[in-house]
Amino acid sequence: MTTVTGALPRTRKRLDAVAWLTLYVGLLFFVPSKLIFAPLGSAGAPSMVFGLGSLMLWTFYYVGTTKPVQVRVQPVRIALCAFLFSVGVSYALAMSGPINTDEISPADVALLALASWAGTMLIAHDGVTSRDRLNSLVWRIAVCGSVIATLGIVQVLTHTIWVDRISLPGLTAADAAGTYLRGAFLRPAGTAIHPIEYGVVVTMLLPLALHVGFNHTWRHPVGRWIPAAALATVIPVTSSRSAYVGAIIGVLICAVGWPKARRRLVLAVGALGIVVLTFLTPTLVNSILGLFTGAGEDPSIASRTDSFALAGSFISEHPWFGRGLGTFLPKYRIFDNQYLGLLVTVGVIGTLLFVALGVVAIAMLVRVRRRAADDATRDLASALAAALAVGFVCLVMFDAFAFPMTMGTLFLLLGMAGALRRTEDRVGAMVGGP
Repeated sequence: MTTVTGALPRTRKRLDAVAWLTLYVGLLFFVPSKLIFAPLGSAGAPSMVFGLGSLMLWTFYYVGTTKPVQVRVQPVRIALCAFLFSVGVSYALAMSGPINTDEISPADVALLALASWAGTMLIAHDGVTSRDRLNSLVWRIAVCGSVIATLGIVQVLTHTIWVDRISLPGLTAADAAGTYLRGAFLRPAGTAIHPIEYGVVVTMLLPLALHVGFNHTWRHPVGRWIPAAALATVIPVTSSRSAYVGAIIGVLICAVGWPKARRRLVLAVGALGIVVLTFLTPTLVNSILGLFTGAGEDPSIASRTDSFALAGSFISEHPWFGRGLGTFLPKYRIFDNQYLGLLVTVGVIGTLLFVALGVVAIAMLVRVRRRAADDATRDLASALAAALAVGFVCLVMFDAFAFPMTMGTLFLLLGMAGALRRTEDRVGAMVGGP
């Protein structure tokens, strides 16, 4: 009997997006954000360059390859496209009108940064095609989060930032790493640019770490709870309002979907943690309370509130599409409020579309949770929704688009939200049949 070679078509092996995204998370979390490829300037952060590679990879693989037509629309991807289109319109209008020469390069860098984050989101959204691989990605992100949380704890205990001693071949420090203090306490920044960014990132990761602890029961109990323990330990010592507000938001959203026994357990552990913290460092507890009770006298709060009038004057000049992403330079004003910055740079339309990106993703996760057949899927949907809510709410407290770790994490979570919806759709189609 003669065997005809080549009679069957070769099966194309799909690139493992989870392995690719794990490399991205490693660059994002472990390479200090101040280290860049000098020839690329402020666009030269390794994670940003890798994200641009992700966009190219997605374009070549998912756009250039013939695939079966997908009937279901992808809400997050549509919302991203709408936001990118509005940013493109803002850029075109800015470049076609009078513009200061020193605003052109920052505008170009802002587009590159947005393209990098979009590439990361799209790879996660379309490349993670099974629930097992999504679970692996969640686990790896939680583990990486525990590493940077541990670094923050070490920074506080030793009163040393350590990352200023890191040098990597081919990378140059864009700025000297600084030490940030609040009272007598060092504010940890991990490998991030600023403690605010660090606090928001570890808070966004906490819901995922709690999901791992409660649901990855096939892992060793100690191992699966280490990420949540590390993240929960570092958040109180961040001395950051953003981190404290974000932690409350994240845990409350997760708690909505938890069984009563789990809520009581988390409440008891949290109360015990407060007692221990009060006993060990009562001055830290007083400092945390002072951040809120004394907010009216805090110059950083006054600076934020004083920015509204100035922002209003710029918004009135270009209300719909703004003056162009990246064109409002720090020398004009630092708003410490990303939504104000977006209103100025991409206008009302761009800002609403950016907010819609988060709203669409969270609403989609709520629907996934409602339709899911198992507790683990429902909890993962809640955890991702909580992490996204933390990220989008905390943008009101700093100029997040200037901080690559925050935005890289946020767009990665958006992609994972879309991946969960797609994998659940596939499971539902298999169960329901053709």
